[in-house]
Amino acid sequence: MTGPSGAPAGARVFGAIDIGASGGRVMAGVLTAGRPELHTVHRFGNRAVRTPDGLRWDWSRLVAEVEQGLGSLAEAYPQTESIGIDTWAIDYGLLDAEDRLLADPMSYRDDRGPRAVPELDARIDRQQQYAINGLQHLPFTTGYQLAAERSGPLWPRAARIVLLPDLLAHHLTGVLRTEATNASTTGLVDVHTGDWSAEMLAALDIPAGMLPPIDQPGEVRGRLRPELAERWGFDAVVTTVGSHDTASAVVGVPASSRNVAYASSGTWSLVGVELDEPVLTEASRDANFTNERGVDGRIRYLRNVGGLWLLQECLRAWDAEADQAALLAAAAEVAPGGPLIDVDDEEFIAPDGMPERIAAALRRTGAPVPQDRAGLVRCILDSLAAAYANTASRAAELAGRRIEAIHLVGGGSQNELLCRLVAQASGLPVIAGPVEATALGNVLVQARAHGAAPTTLEELRRRLATSQELRRYCP
Repeated sequence: MTGPSGAPAGARVFGAIDIGASGGRVMAGVLTAGRPELHTVHRFGNRAVRTPDGLRWDWSRLVAEVEQGLGSLAEAYPQTESIGIDTWAIDYGLLDAEDRLLADPMSYRDDRGPRAVPELDARIDRQQQYAINGLQHLPFTTGYQLAAERSGPLWPRAARIVLLPDLLAHHLTGVLRTEATNASTTGLVDVHTGDWSAEMLAALDIPAGMLPPIDQPGEVRGRLRPELAERWGFDAVVTTVGSHDTASAVVGVPASSRNVAYASSGTWSLVGVELDEPVLTEASRDANFTNERGVDGRIRYLRNVGGLWLLQECLRAWDAEADQAALLAAAAEVAPGGPLIDVDDEEFIAPDGMPERIAAALRRTGAPVPQDRAGLVRCILDSLAAAYANTASRAAELAGRRIEAIHLVGGGSQNELLCRLVAQASGLPVIAGPVEATALGNVLVQARAHGAAPTTLEELRRRLATSQELRRYCP
């Protein structure tokens, strides 16, 4: 969606910093007569780096990429009035008493979280945790990571725990806060109040003051620090958005009805429905569904489902990224009814050796192992489609919601085979797109906060439905 420099007269421009676990971009959201268009000004890769003490994110490189992108944004769109930030969830940085980052943030794919599960569960069992935070059990959530962190060498010097989008906002503005949608993914927020849970913090022996106060999407976090504004020649503010990328993606679901499920399909997949209140039943906990906060206090009732990470890792192992289109075409010719894997298996969380791990998982269940790469790709996509369909159906059942369609947004919406397979597996129409739902949701929440977009989510989504190219796949 790279576009020309500048914007039409009368247009309003909002910048979106959108970083996922496998790549990021800085985009200009140009609203002309209320119609949003995205223009990419900078794109970059992202990958955790293996260090002597575990998997870490190269934070200084990410910051440098963001700064390069903002410089390009300022040059092309000097009228940009606000910047919003979204990233993946759960991970954090530790700051010392002088607000200096102690080390590159650890990646949730490091094995320290799973190793700490017994320690935290012994302090407060999972049933109690669910009653407090309403989150599905994932062995790498912030709570488990912090249980491991407390015995690490950095903890005695740590004064603040800052989630990644807020860490970046702090770099840009000097203001330390925590945005609500991302806070809700940590396991440390009370699902009833939306504030930090004293009970969860006590279980981890973490002083409440280590976590910056929570604010809501649509609030101005602060102006760019003077030295940055001077360097780039523009004086934008940073406005909070759904800083968990899925929260922004759900804003960007162009649904005309709430009787739909969504699947935000990227490195991870998040599949569920949007509700007004959490579902905290024992059946919900048994089904491992989560109640995360969305924009406007909505509840993102969903499950994390394995994502395109499995395919990405296979391609990396084969060194065949350039052949992805050919592999997908070949996979489409593979006969249906092939073997399936559990895409949520913890065995698939870590990087490296993915084809071999998938083959081993199939052998354990007695399923046939595909003999070529196209067969393995088809196995991954069939398995993802089945997981999407089952998760959407179960979410609707547990929430008492009837669903009429599945909206598939994000990178996976470009995968025609995946979209067709989801429609077949679910028996429901699949509406694919927009690809950049996250960036659109980011931009629209900013625009609304600054009086440039409709006030309700329903109105925002109706506008998206008429301004974006969508594709429909029937069962």
